[in-house]
Amino acid sequence: MKVRINKFLSEAGVASRRKAERLISEGRVKVNGEIIKNLGTMVDPEIDIVEVDGKVIKPQRKRYIMLYKPCCYLTQLGLSRDGRKTIQELIKDIPERVFPVGRLDYNTEGLLILTNDGELANRILHPRYKLPKVYFALVEGKVSVNTLKRIRKGAELEDGFAKPDNVRIVRYEGDKTLIEITFHEGRKHLVKRYLAFFGHKVKKLKRIAIGPIKLGKLSPGKWRDLNQGELTQLFKAVGLKYTPKR
Repeated sequence: MKVRINKFLSEAGVASRRKAERLISEGRVKVNGEIIKNLGTMVDPEIDIVEVDGKVIKPQRKRYIMLYKPCCYLTQLGLSRDGRKTIQELIKDIPERVFPVGRLDYNTEGLLILTNDGELANRILHPRYKLPKVYFALVEGKVSVNTLKRIRKGAELEDGFAKPDNVRIVRYEGDKTLIEITFHEGRKHLVKRYLAFFGHKVKKLKRIAIGPIKLGKLSPGKWRDLNQGELTQLFKAVGLKYTPKR
């Protein structure tokens, strides 16, 4: 299947799509021995020979990874401008160029999926597939039964109406409440803003599941490849079929 040359170079781990376009414009990319400068050039990774600065570029194998992002890490690759730690430090031993699917706030911990499969990533993020994201939220105050009923009904936030797919009280911890809450949309700071609307500020937030993928017993800062069963379920949840590579 043919893909745009900048997409191929990005997925092969050479550079981002924007930087790949720069390489092409500078005449550093060859396809089948000829320099190309057309950014719309299509290549077939199974047939065409692509070179950058004389080095043959081969497609990366697809990787599907779950990472437990600890608190106080930025969900970005590379170095941060202000010196804060990024998830790049946690995945530096992964040879393939993988990208986080979505993000978690700096102070939020929990499950991140990383992959170099663009189609899967786009579907996980697309609201059409309504993939649920489940969180544990430790909030200030004791959430009453009446407040819980109001939380379940939804509320009008500054950027529109929001309603969780599911919410329950896990337990009370002194003067705080641990809540499990599920949303299938991904608006910025949605969980924090939503619970604050009801007078309960989030003190700690942890994502424990994305669709059928559960964080489980993975330790903070650690990662592992998704297994075949998890991939089969995840692909199915977003309308795709997973075919294991032999």
